Amino acid sequence: MSSPRTAVPPEHVDVLIVGAGISGIGAACSLQREHPSKSYAILEARGATGGTWDLFRYPGIRSDSDLHTFGYAFKPWTSEKSIAGADAILAYLRETAAEHGIDRKIRLHHKVHGAAWSSAEARWVLDVERTDTGERMQLTCRWLFCASGYYRYDQGFTPRFEGTERFQGRVIHPQHWPEGFDYSDKRVVVIGSGATAVTLVPAMVDEAAHVTMLQRTPSYILPTPSEDWLAKFLRMVLPKGWAHALMRRKNIAVQRYLWRFCQRYPRAARRLIRFLNARELPKGYPVDEHFNPPYAPWAQRLCVVPDADLFKAISSGRASMVTGHIDTFTEKGLRLKSGRELEADIIVTATGLNILALGGIALTVDGAPVHLPDTVAFKGLMLSGVPNFSLAVGYTNASWTLKIGLLCEHFCRLLSHMDAHGYTRCSPELSDPAMPTRPLLDFDAGYVQRSLDTLPRQGDQAPWRMSMDYLEDIRMLREDPVEDPNLRFSSHVQQAAASASSVRAAG
Repeated sequence: MSSPRTAVPPEHVDVLIVGAGISGIGAACSLQREHPSKSYAILEARGATGGTWDLFRYPGIRSDSDLHTFGYAFKPWTSEKSIAGADAILAYLRETAAEHGIDRKIRLHHKVHGAAWSSAEARWVLDVERTDTGERMQLTCRWLFCASGYYRYDQGFTPRFEGTERFQGRVIHPQHWPEGFDYSDKRVVVIGSGATAVTLVPAMVDEAAHVTMLQRTPSYILPTPSEDWLAKFLRMVLPKGWAHALMRRKNIAVQRYLWRFCQRYPRAARRLIRFLNARELPKGYPVDEHFNPPYAPWAQRLCVVPDADLFKAISSGRASMVTGHIDTFTEKGLRLKSGRELEADIIVTATGLNILALGGIALTVDGAPVHLPDTVAFKGLMLSGVPNFSLAVGYTNASWTLKIGLLCEHFCRLLSHMDAHGYTRCSPELSDPAMPTRPLLDFDAGYVQRSLDTLPRQGDQAPWRMSMDYLEDIRMLREDPVEDPNLRFSSHVQQAAASASSVRAAG
């Protein structure tokens, strides 16, 4: 008689990282360096690494933070440009992955649909789809690290505009820019006032007939050099690692000072930014009409324009700013509520993102669905009531990766603590369920405000408050002990015994 076939158990690793962008690659580098004996894999839903920097292909796509702080602390940024384009950033990320052998751990076309935690087995079971073949599979891990960012990759946000179907030209969202799209000698209207819009306008003026930036509400726009003379000098006189470290410290201090200055002295900050704007624009230009936001600096993220390129485009006459509300699309362009008409061949809707928390992964803990708005972030790294799970959310007031680096450090310290004490389970638990909470991303950007009911929360005090201060985070994530009264540790054996005791008590 032939023996019955046995089911092949799912592949198991110690840590599964979801997302092969700047956060996921950084997390893998930290894990590999601090825990070389742990097995791990990186699951990436798309067919390429790089995350944001591979996804967006619109003209001029670049960072709005300097790469000495947006890049990794352990990987010097050596390019001449401190504010860099997507191609340079993508090359940097892929070079980092290749240098550390992380590219061999990345599994492309692997989309995680769901993750189920089992306390009895102290592991996650992931439901994964191969997006290139449609195959479904399961993987298991001891720890799940979600580094998928916070916005939806397959769909940008476009509000409903009246009359869109009447427009005879082309309407494009920057997140879905057509490859090789020709806009030469075309009249272009870019709807929006955020980082994408202020990047697109100067990038398109050399080929387009004219580019108009149409904004409903102005943003704070800060001109900054794309190249840093100090970085050039330091690279000439110091080893590249030292030069990178010094520039990183300098730029961290500048970012932190600017943010605190804007928070503490908003009127002075507003006057300073207005002065810098007016200095770059033609004499008599209506600065207060187009560059005077109704909110305080840093209530939304500041937009950075390298080498004042947006202001130069406006000054040259090849670009213009219009502030007003859209009434309707027309056959030839747009009509504003003021009655003014803007003719266009192409309309670009740089109107924002759609937030998708955890990349859309549905979490369950012992069969119970996790409702994210009912959870509270612990140290910005974990979620209350969700064991052995981490998420990567960076700064909104400074370079995203500054915080990611500290979170990865703390994550590795947490794993070391668990290994040293034989723990297999770690979960933050609220000691005060009545603690006041507020949104995890606590700022006024439209894409955040539209999605508050889908996001985790943060508390009003540490360790439940989402810190946006680098020095404060150094103390909490790098220097303070891993142990915390709000953090519950247990071993697999202890959990099994507790479960058995509960069963006996119920009987």
